[in-house]
Amino acid sequence: MAGFREHVSVSAMLGIAYGAGTSVFGPLNFVQGALAGWLTALGGMVPDLDSPTSRPIRELFGLVAGIAPLLLAGRLLRWLGLPSNPESVILTVVLLYLAIRYGGSDLIKHVAKHRGMFHSLPALLITAELVFLTYPSGSGSVRMMMAGGIAIGFFSHLLLDEIYSVEMKGGRLRLKKSAGTALKWHGPAFLPNVFCYAMCLLLTYAAFVDVGWVEFTPTDAPGPLADADELLGPPSVAADELAEATR
Repeated sequence: MAGFREHVSVSAMLGIAYGAGTSVFGPLNFVQGALAGWLTALGGMVPDLDSPTSRPIRELFGLVAGIAPLLLAGRLLRWLGLPSNPESVILTVVLLYLAIRYGGSDLIKHVAKHRGMFHSLPALLITAELVFLTYPSGSGSVRMMMAGGIAIGFFSHLLLDEIYSVEMKGGRLRLKKSAGTALKWHGPAFLPNVFCYAMCLLLTYAAFVDVGWVEFTPTDAPGPLADADELLGPPSVAADELAEATR
């Protein structure tokens, strides 16, 4: 299995290449390209959220807690119907930071299993979709580039783990017990699989609605014909009432 330093080094180099490529040849400007490169480097560390050691968890949650509240504060206030004055924004950022930095890290350490569903392709999709849905930009192509960056970094982590699961011993290549535990679609435990796929399907649906590929209409919302019938009644009744009123 690749170590934390290897993952950080590879994802950082990928981030430099991705940020430069998307800003020079892609739709991003220099600042956006730098942020896309940072997300790529961050993606190379995300699967280690389930690591039993404290260093990856501390580094990851420190980075995520520093940037996520800035992206989520405004949207969260709108969802809750609260005013977007400076005091509300600052308080929301502080509460989100504390919840992610300390509450999130403690939760992960207690419930996550190393090389579980955090090391999987569905988790890669979830991470990319979260970035796509939360990144504050009106441009779909910019949000797609940001999501693509963290997905590339995430995939590099999974690929490195699989590469390091092959070793040379006695002049022969052999697979370690960790082989196949990173680039996978499902894990051995039932509940984590169900939770991961449910979250993946929910975020995929939300992303499709966001880009307009799927139209979201509440099932209990009355249509225009139903509204007219409720207000006026059947056409014959409405006509009789109108005639009676004009007499």
